[in-house]
Parts: sequence; C-alpha cells; structure tokens
Amino acid sequence: KVFMNTLKYLQSNEFLLDVDLWRLFGNLEELNKISLSFLKLFFETVKEHISKSDSAMDFSSILRKFFQDDLCQTHQIYCLNYTSAVFYLENLRQREDFGIYLKWCEQNELCKRLHLPELLVTPLHRLTRYPLLLNNIWKRSTDETEKGFIWSLKEKVEKSIRDLEGKVKWLDNFQKFRQLQEVIIWPQVWDRDKRFFVPECLKQSLRENNSETILSSASRLLLHEGKLTLAESTRLLDVYLFLFDDFLLITKIKRNKKKYGGSDTGLIPVCPCLTPELQSFIRDGGACTVLDQPIPLDRLTLKNVDPVHVTVFSLRNAFLVQHENRYRQCIGIFLLQAQTEAAKKTWMSQIETAISSYTMQRETKKNTALHSPAESSEI
Repeated sequence: KVFMNTLKYLQSNEFLLDVDLWRLFGNLEELNKISLSFLKLFFETVKEHISKSDSAMDFSSILRKFFQDDLCQTHQIYCLNYTSAVFYLENLRQREDFGIYLKWCEQNELCKRLHLPELLVTPLHRLTRYPLLLNNIWKRSTDETEKGFIWSLKEKVEKSIRDLEGKVKWLDNFQKFRQLQEVIIWPQVWDRDKRFFVPECLKQSLRENNSETILSSASRLLLHEGKLTLAESTRLLDVYLFLFDDFLLITKIKRNKKKYGGSDTGLIPVCPCLTPELQSFIRDGGACTVLDQPIPLDRLTLKNVDPVHVTVFSLRNAFLVQHENRYRQCIGIFLLQAQTEAAKKTWMSQIETAISSYTMQRETKKNTALHSPAESSEI
C-alpha cells in the first residue's frame, strides 16, 4: 500500500505518469480485498463458536466460497503477472526519478526495511501455505462428510498450484526467448559469406524467409549459455554460445561503442531470467550476431583437444565442435576455448547430455509412430 498509494499520489500530481500501475502491481488491490474478506469471515466464525459454545463451526461454506471461486483464481492472476512485474520493475529502477520514489517509500516504517521486490513476492508464498491451512482444518475436523470435502478441496488447491508452476515456467521461458529474439541478430547469407552473390533485385524476396522465427517456439528450452573464445586462423574471437535442447548456436559478440548512460538505460528491457553476464551486456547496448547456421544436435560431433597441444599450439582449455550435414560430411569446424578447465568440462558435459537427450527423444517418437495404430481408410 505504501508503494502503490504513493505512486498514485505522484501520478495525480503529474509525476511518473508513464509508469503503468497494472504492470507493476497487477491485481493486488483485488487480491488484498478478497484475502481480507476471507480472513474476517474466517475469524467471525471462530468468534461466534467461542461466544456460543453450542454452535458448530461451519467452515465448509466459507472454504467453498473462497477456495473454489475467488481466492485461488485471483492469486493465479497475480502470480502469472509476477514475472512480468519483476521484469518491468528492473527496467524502471535504472531511472533516477523512479529510484528516488523507491528510496522514499522504503524509509516508511510500515515497510520494515523491505524493498519492493521482497514485498511483491509475498502473495506467491501465501498461496503455497493454503494447503497447510486446509490440512490443519482437516486434522481437527470431526464430521466425516466435512473431512472428505476439506480433503478434496486441499487436493484441488495443490493441483491448482502445480498447474500454476507449469504456467509460470512457461511464461518465464517465453519472456526469455522474446528477449533473445531482440538480442540475437541473424545476418543474411550473403553477409555471412562473401562467396554468395545475390543481385539486389532478388535480395528482398530472400529476406522474407526470416531466421528469427527459429526462436519463436515456446516449447524450445535453453539449457546452457556463456562466453567462450573461438580460435580462427589469424585471431581469437569472443563468442557467446547458446545451447538449446535441439541445436547449438554460436554468435559473435558485438559491443556497442556508444554506451547508454543515465536514464537511457531504463529504455533497454532486460529479462531477469537471463544470466547476469548477458543482462550486463544487453544494458551496454550489445548484441549477438549469428556466426554460422545453427548446429542440430544430431549433426554435432564433440571432440576434446589433448592437453599436449596446449604448449605446442598455445591452446588453453580447448575443445572442438564439428558440424556435419545429412550425408555425414563436415561443413563446419569450431575450435573453442574456455577460461578455465572446469568451464570447458561443464560445456562438454552439457553438450553431451543435450545430444543424448535429443537422440533419446527422437528414438521414442520414432518408436511411438511405428507402433501407433494405422488410420482407417474410411476416415
């Protein structure tokens, strides 16, 4: 309330007008109203039972009203908005005017030295405690019909939380991939390799086949990422690798010479799901340019570089990634170096595990397709 009411007051006086209350707080007011009415009704029932010892405590009607309808649904709406709210808050915190507003609110004794991110996460924790509350009521209930109802309600709330966790993970993944789509630049084939000549009149029609849609799949997972060094014939190149559950993407780090300063940094949205290294890189206005085509995991061969070559060829913590086409011909070789031996082992282990999982999934799909019943010719 301290943060929300202060912001409303500032906006009524024409300050921070561009800050979206809903994006930051979601349906918090509605959630607060419903939670408070549940609490009041709950304790009124207890109070009535204490004052009239002969009256039974009828919790069933209260629990049915709130847990089957308003309370859980309102919590779900808030929780689904939470990731987006944290993302939005991280961007706003870069601004000087918003920073002053946050510091002023944090000084209020009602906040108990808590910051806004710590307060925004509280409703998520409360939702997970509802099954414990229902379980305690179930233990102390004496009526068998009521016990059965409360138990089924507890299971329903637990299922609702599990479903919500899946939705939140999906949203986190969606948010992350949307950010990656903005950061990763896909150059045209004639820009990547000067051997390919395309007349200007044909370039427009070829551009329509956009590679950026590769990262639009919500089912794809990012397994590992990080900065490595690519050894080329004449130089060492800083690269950033993205290991997905179906391919490996090697990108060239492109730093922005003119860094953003002051309040301009707040204009660059940075997803909190990304690694701190990549977040910092994005805030500096950097981008990742795709070096070559994505390497499918079933066409990727991984080779360790023997430590003996460290002294002979000045290679440190190196490993080789080989890209083969469908005819098992090598069409790309990438000699990569990690900062430490431990980082190299992590990368090799992650890639090998990803290849193994991808191969297993393909085999499972193939076997399922072979053993599935044939479709009727009459359909």
